[in-house]
Amino acid sequence: MHLSRRNLLASATMAALPAPHRHDEPLQTGFERLAADGYSALRGRRTGIVTNPTGVTRDVQHIVDVMHRDTRVRLTAVFGPEHGFRGTAQAGGSEGRSTDPATGLPVYDTYLKSGKALADVFTASGVDTVVFDIQDVGARFYTYIWTLYDCMEAAQLAGKRFVVLDRPNPVTGREAQGPVLHKEFASFVGRQPIAQAHGMTAAELARLFNGEFLGSPVPLETVPMTGWQRDRFYDASGLPWVPPSPNMPTLDTALVYSGTCLFEGTNVSEGRGTTRPFELLGAEGVDGRWAAAANALALPGVRFREAYFAPTFSKFEGRTVGGVQIHVHDRAAYDPVRTGIALLVTAKKVWKGFAWRSDDWIDRLTGSARVRTMIDAGAGTDEVTGAWQQELAAFRRVRKEYLLYP
Repeated sequence: MHLSRRNLLASATMAALPAPHRHDEPLQTGFERLAADGYSALRGRRTGIVTNPTGVTRDVQHIVDVMHRDTRVRLTAVFGPEHGFRGTAQAGGSEGRSTDPATGLPVYDTYLKSGKALADVFTASGVDTVVFDIQDVGARFYTYIWTLYDCMEAAQLAGKRFVVLDRPNPVTGREAQGPVLHKEFASFVGRQPIAQAHGMTAAELARLFNGEFLGSPVPLETVPMTGWQRDRFYDASGLPWVPPSPNMPTLDTALVYSGTCLFEGTNVSEGRGTTRPFELLGAEGVDGRWAAAANALALPGVRFREAYFAPTFSKFEGRTVGGVQIHVHDRAAYDPVRTGIALLVTAKKVWKGFAWRSDDWIDRLTGSARVRTMIDAGAGTDEVTGAWQQELAAFRRVRKEYLLYP
């Protein structure tokens, strides 16, 4: 990480509105503050917005519809991420190029585009300012934060301004947890070395990306929230929960996701095709021994129930599998990454059919080969989680420089 660049970026990284620090203020999202300020940061600009179904007001109007109706904003384009602007595509898909029937605006697809290819999309759209407003869930491998990164890089290449409208980290921003990505394992589920559970908001990540990772910083403006406290979960915000993606239906899903998404890298179902994705885990041949082994660890804040289910799609489609359901009873004590590692360790011990995906996807998710090789060698939960503490401490020190909220 290039800490010496910070002073050089002081003139390139600005805040469209200052980040407030009063604890008694009501929560307002970045969009709400932008609108209350009369969209002054966008006045006279041809504006395009990167968003999806989570870009809503607290009365669940989509911000594209709101901005399109407002004569103070010149909204001319929409850019959709993975799953698409309207959120209809499953994991690994998007909606392609279209025209939004509600507004008539052109909708451009950003998914799997980066660098010059994405810069060309921004150029073709004719915008001079790119706005980002998508609800993140706090995990390194959730692709929206890398859409943010790619769009920042592309905006710089295309000579565009970049504005980030902030929303809460739904699982709090108390602290970063988990392994830090090693650069040789970079992919669209982790472009740069940040922790698996980063504990940051989108605007904070944008500041980090600009200050540490982008070769040339983009002219960045952030519109922070008011009234958000780092120890608050999303359901304390007063904001409506809109599923950020088809398999992120509830806040409960987001709470466990940064740990149990690791099962995407195995032959165990991560619960896709059920009503409780990432809370239900299982495979054919697994029985109650897994839940018993996991409960024996007495992990803080969580219990495990022996569970059976039949996914309607994805792994084991239409077949009954056995496994566990995660029940978090103390969110403040719960550590999703440690829990995810413990479940991998115990699954391998109690089920002889356990296997990693042949493409080593687990290495992309964890950010290195270390978790896979240590578990294969028989390491326990404490040994695996202890192996990344030094790099995590280094990331936490860097992260602190970019936080907007006390």
